[in-house]
Amino acid sequence: MAATRLEVSNLSAGYGPTRIVSNLTFEVAEGGRLAILGRNGVGKTTLLASLMGLSTHHDGTISVGGMNMTGLKASARARAGIGYVPQTRDVFRSLTVEENLVTGLKGRTTEALEEAYALFPRLAERRKHFGTQLSGGEQQMLSLARTLMGKPSLLLLDEPLEGLAPVICDQLMLTIAKLAESGEMTIVLVEQQIERALDFAESVMVIERGRSVWAGECGELRSDRKIVERLLGVGLH
Repeated sequence: MAATRLEVSNLSAGYGPTRIVSNLTFEVAEGGRLAILGRNGVGKTTLLASLMGLSTHHDGTISVGGMNMTGLKASARARAGIGYVPQTRDVFRSLTVEENLVTGLKGRTTEALEEAYALFPRLAERRKHFGTQLSGGEQQMLSLARTLMGKPSLLLLDEPLEGLAPVICDQLMLTIAKLAESGEMTIVLVEQQIERALDFAESVMVIERGRSVWAGECGELRSDRKIVERLLGVGLH
């Protein structure tokens, strides 16, 4: 499946009657890389959940490759090409690495597992280990690899580096960058490690209280330290 365009218009969503994201409008071109930044609790995870159909939709539209996803369930969105790697990783702890990967195949043959093992040799070494036996970094590799088994055209990544050692972060971001460079998928990345997110992405959107308060090219944001400090509460090197 080739990379696809994401178009979001006036999206408002949350959980039950509560609105957490409000009137968000943005788009990502085919093969594009968007970083979504913001302080904790501003709605970044809810936004990705909304794109995947895992939250309450209040208003607006979500289009992927020209197809309106707004009324579709998460399972239908996955079949349409959206892949989601949640912050919680959601590895099946009672299954082996290989069994976890098989759950993501979506009709493909088990020969496709070799793609995951080529991307993550560590998973090949631990293919018979159960989810409970994996480190946090290995669980994150598995969560990402399992999603990739479905050949998504749009990949949503929710804080994939959280709690991981710097060397594991390096490995994961290198792999994600290779996926982006392949041109086979459009990637939306939510990440607290701002420097790494800006190094990876082409464009960036900053969210505050569920609304977009800044959007533009990564270089533009990086060059304006005052905006970064005001919106994100951190400085850049």
